[in-house]
Amino acid sequence: MCDTIPDFSNYTLATFNQTLLSDLTQCTPCICPIVLDGVILANTSYFPTLAGNALFAGIFGTLLIAQIVIGISHRTWKFLIAIVGGLVLEILGYGARIGMRFNMFTQTFFIMYLVCLTIGPAFLSAAIYLTFSHLIIIYSESNARFKPRTYTYVFISSDVVALLLQAAGGAMASISTPGSSSQHIGINIMVAGVAWQVFSLAIFALLSFDFFLRVRAAKRSLYAVNHSQTSAYLTLAEPSKKPDVVLFNPAFAEIRLRPRFRFFIFAIFAASVFIFVRSVFRCAELSGGFGGPLANEEITFMVLEGCMMILACTLLTVLHPGLVVGGVMWRMASWKSQNPEGGLDLDDYPGNDFGK
Repeated sequence: MCDTIPDFSNYTLATFNQTLLSDLTQCTPCICPIVLDGVILANTSYFPTLAGNALFAGIFGTLLIAQIVIGISHRTWKFLIAIVGGLVLEILGYGARIGMRFNMFTQTFFIMYLVCLTIGPAFLSAAIYLTFSHLIIIYSESNARFKPRTYTYVFISSDVVALLLQAAGGAMASISTPGSSSQHIGINIMVAGVAWQVFSLAIFALLSFDFFLRVRAAKRSLYAVNHSQTSAYLTLAEPSKKPDVVLFNPAFAEIRLRPRFRFFIFAIFAASVFIFVRSVFRCAELSGGFGGPLANEEITFMVLEGCMMILACTLLTVLHPGLVVGGVMWRMASWKSQNPEGGLDLDDYPGNDFGK
């Protein structure tokens, strides 16, 4: 990148070097404008900010280190794999934006940025879907519309479809000639992938909300029974008059009563909202094409893409399931740890401290 960008204001598309216009890969900011006569010649109409993208890459790198340490310490392997996949892609994406700043007319860093930041949130969504199946078991499967494994299979499969569409469409659009039919097709495929992710998140949010409404209703019902003292069994079984312990999965009674567990549920909900907002923005951005106004507004991008993902990842790190629930209890809350009768296979956890 030049120390001083030349003034190209006296040039037009007709008077500028036609050899360079016919092969923009030969251009650099020193000899070509990134925008000429309102036409975007470079990857974007702005030079990506070095400080901002480096800051975001650094934040995601810090969160990645924290996730690896916590995940290995508490052995929350599936959650770790999903989160690490998303964070690595975020780091690569913002690193590519830094590289793009110094290579505005080549496709390498543009493709890397586009694909990584487009598909990265799909991995974070997968972590949230996995978490929800654990929450169902921590409360009670009877309050869910479907089995925990059903939520896992359906939404993870949906995530894979969205990921494949976004990756394929992004790659196709970025290597195609600007304005060509193949680029439009690639963009449309990418938009379809992001739109599918938005749809999946919306359905997931509705089912999650329905589950917690049913949990709340069940709690109220049992509290009413205890209050009227119509159930001697419940009264004897729970001297502390916490009927939640009897109604729901007794193995996780202490977990549910932890104050930070409520913050954990809020964190999962808020992270889902942040990813949803980001996905709606990217859907609108990509619908306008690479030359559209949203695709060339860096501040909007940094807020609605970068900040949304930082907030989501921070919540999933500070309120990590290993820190809130404990690694052993988290693994016990997996549907694979449940026996056919719906209880826990406690023999799989001999000699463990379940508070870890």
